[in-house]
Amino acid sequence: MTRSALPGLAIATAVLIAGLLLAFTIGRYPVSLAELGNVLLAKFSGHRPDVPGAVESVILQVRGPRVLAAALVGAALAVAGTAFQGLFRNPLVSPDILGASSGAALGAVIGIFLSLGVLAIQAFAFLGGLLAVAAVYMIGSAVRSRDPILVLVLTGVVVGALLGAGVGLVKYLADPYNQLPAMTFWLLGSLAAANVSDLLPLFGPVGVGAAVLIALRWRMNVMSLPEEEARSLGVATGPLRIAIVAAATLTTSASVATAGIIGWVGLLVVPHLARSLVGPDFARLLPTAAILGGGYLLVIDTLARTAAEVEIPLGILTAVVGTPFFIWLLASMQRTWS
Repeated sequence: MTRSALPGLAIATAVLIAGLLLAFTIGRYPVSLAELGNVLLAKFSGHRPDVPGAVESVILQVRGPRVLAAALVGAALAVAGTAFQGLFRNPLVSPDILGASSGAALGAVIGIFLSLGVLAIQAFAFLGGLLAVAAVYMIGSAVRSRDPILVLVLTGVVVGALLGAGVGLVKYLADPYNQLPAMTFWLLGSLAAANVSDLLPLFGPVGVGAAVLIALRWRMNVMSLPEEEARSLGVATGPLRIAIVAAATLTTSASVATAGIIGWVGLLVVPHLARSLVGPDFARLLPTAAILGGGYLLVIDTLARTAAEVEIPLGILTAVVGTPFFIWLLASMQRTWS
């Protein structure tokens, strides 16, 4: 990490810390910073916290799993979006460009339609996202072209549209009183049902996918160049592209399976803000995007559960907050995308 990147990394870390503090302390049952510190210190030291039992339960059992899930999902979507934008050399690319979100959505609504349990629905969503991207990549590889990236993007758009039609068909066939509301709520994105059992299946794929992307950070800089230039520098673009797509899809599918479809985190706001803070070098861009993404979604999730009497879906809030924020960012950003 170069000295020039330290201020940007410090800003991202400050956003994450602020998001954590807000998420733990604000809510229907307010918790003070002193009570939060007391509970966390007692948890790590093995002593009994000097706070009421209700406060300890709110921090550790109610808000704790949701806070960790929000941080992981935000970091995963931001890292995946940053990787895809660099790979496809397009600032408008999002983590679902290859159909991961559409495949996960179809898998989830099928699970709800079959009246399966929560874990089975999440498993269906996870597998749906992976299978969708695998299908896109197989079709794109079968089409011979001088521009494989363009073929992948167009194939992803077509397959995503087909999967979206499948989601519409399942919703049309669903029970309008029980199944359809559950499908609609899931598709809008929420962490209201996040619990401890969700963290392990979320942390595993996200950790593996993020580790692979960070390990490939130097080669991802080369992949931002045109195909011929990257090959002339000795990079095997085909296998490297598969590794990047697989890792980014793994993190995206796990996130969508846990929280539903949440837009704008990995599409525009976080990757561009991270790039404006530390520059385009993936060695510092990926960690900064992960930290910023976690903090950003923590703030959004806190707004979702406190801004109104009923919880607002995350997909709605990220669009409402993300649109004007990105317009401001676009107007004030001094550095170019490249």
